Amino acid sequence: MIAPEGYSTLATVFIVSAVIAWGGSYLGSAASWVVYGLLMLTFLLFVYFFRDPERSIPDNHDLIVAPADGKVVRIQKVRDERYLHGEGTQISIFLSPLDVHVNRVPVSGKLEYVEYFPGKFLMAWEDHASEQNERAHFGVRHPSGYKILFKQITGFMARRIVYHIREGDELKAGQRFGIMKFSSRMDLVLPPDIELRVQEGDRTVAGESIIGEIGP
Repeated sequence: MIAPEGYSTLATVFIVSAVIAWGGSYLGSAASWVVYGLLMLTFLLFVYFFRDPERSIPDNHDLIVAPADGKVVRIQKVRDERYLHGEGTQISIFLSPLDVHVNRVPVSGKLEYVEYFPGKFLMAWEDHASEQNERAHFGVRHPSGYKILFKQITGFMARRIVYHIREGDELKAGQRFGIMKFSSRMDLVLPPDIELRVQEGDRTVAGESIIGEIGP
């Protein structure tokens, strides 16, 4: 399955490849086949990037699941004044160009806060990327009252973030909500009393990996 957000990019790559292939047809036969092979490889790499596999979502609305595929590169205490209005634990997940880039909602609840910030394009794993890069913030209130914040953050290569949710939406953990194009980072900020089930260095699978659980 291909993410719909990739259709326009794939169409552009296909058209450009077709034009180059047409020009390559005037080369010698050996050179033409080299050009065709490189174009086909490039197109398949784009198809691979925009893949959108189905996931087995846990049937427990108190679980907090990973919002992105990737590697947990940092877990640290932070303070957020935009939505949590207090301290929290930040889990940063770095997505390489080879990871699935479709993003999923980490927790069920009502979307109370959405804010987009234009910004820089620092390397996604840098500390300041969370506050200086182009990004979008989302705040969800779980039925228990807990507030969860998650952020799409662009990186050096990622130049566009896309999301399809807005304030007032009722969200379900594991549902698709957007994509980040060409490597990026996802931050998840949880209340400090939620016990984590991941640690730095772990790899996560969006919608499946358990980050934590909201207790009674």
